[in-house]
Amino acid sequence: MEELYLGFDTSNYTTSVALCNSSGNILANLKCLLPVAEGARGLRQSDAVFAHVKNLPLIADKLRSIIRANCTNGKIVAAAVSATPRSIDGSYMPCFLVGQAVAECVCAILDIPLYKSSHQLGHIMAAASSACANSGIPVETVICREHLALHVSGGTTDLLYVKPDDRYIFSAERIGGTADANAGQIIDRTGIRLGFSFPCGPELDRSALEHNGKVSVGKLSVKGTNFNLSGLENKAETLIQGGKSVSEVSAFVLTYIARSIEKLLANAFEVHGKLPVVFAGGVMSSKYIKGLIGHLGYFSSPEFSSDNASGIALMASRLHNIN
Repeated sequence: MEELYLGFDTSNYTTSVALCNSSGNILANLKCLLPVAEGARGLRQSDAVFAHVKNLPLIADKLRSIIRANCTNGKIVAAAVSATPRSIDGSYMPCFLVGQAVAECVCAILDIPLYKSSHQLGHIMAAASSACANSGIPVETVICREHLALHVSGGTTDLLYVKPDDRYIFSAERIGGTADANAGQIIDRTGIRLGFSFPCGPELDRSALEHNGKVSVGKLSVKGTNFNLSGLENKAETLIQGGKSVSEVSAFVLTYIARSIEKLLANAFEVHGKLPVVFAGGVMSSKYIKGLIGHLGYFSSPEFSSDNASGIALMASRLHNIN
C-alpha cells in the first residue's frame, strides 16, 4: 500500500492543504485565497482566522474526492503543519493556529504522527522541489547542501542561509533582506493605487509584461545583504502622479525589486561564495521578475512559489522517515 502524507498551511493570505506520496509526487495542492474587501490592503488576524475556519472544510471535501478517485491503494501515515511563520523563537501569528488545530484533530483521529514546521521552510521545500523537477535534477542536489534562499512575499523579504539539518531536514538563518517594507507590501500598495484587487501581484505582473519600453530605476538602496524598499512606493507614486501608464508603473516597481535582489545577491556571493539560490514566496512567482533574474537561481512553477502546503506535505514525508 502506498504511503501518503498530508500538509497544512494557514497563512495570512491563503488556506492550503496538500497531499504527496513517499516518492515526492504532489497528488493534491489545494488552496483558497482569503477574501479581502475591495480597496483593502490586507486582513486583520481575526478575519484571517475566521476565513480559514470556513475554508478548511471545503478544501477537505475536495481532498476526499481526490483520494477516492486516485488514491484507493494509499494510506495516510503522517502529516505536517506550518505552526509558525518562521523557524525562530517568538515567531507567531494567530492564523497558523487554525491549521495546527485541524492537523492535530486529523492526526489524533487517524492515529498518525504530526510534525511541526514553519511557513518559511515549507516555501523553501516547495520551491526547491518544483524548480528541481522542472530542471530534471533531484531535489537532494539543493536541499542536501548549503544554499541561499530568497523568501519574498507580502509579509517577508528575507535572504536566508540554508543548511542541512539531520533532525529537521534543513534550517534557515536570516542573513539579509529588507530593512523596512516588504516587497509584496509595495506591490500591493501600488497595485491598489493603480486600481488592482488585493493581492495585487498577479495583475501587476501581467501589466508589467505588457510594457515594451526601457525601464530605468535610478539609484538602488542596497547595503551589503540588506536593502531598503520603502522609497520605492514614493517613486511609484511620483510616476502615477506624472501620468505614466499603468504598465510602465508596474514594470518600474518589479524592475526595481529585481535589480535590488540582483545587487543583494552579488554582495552575498562575495561573503558566502556563489551558492545555489532558491527563489520562494508569492513575489517570486512573477514572470516579469524571473525574466530579469532567472539566471541567478532556481525558480519554481508559480503555484509552488505562492502560498501552498505542498512543501509542508513533503516535509512530513521526509521527517517521518528520519524519526
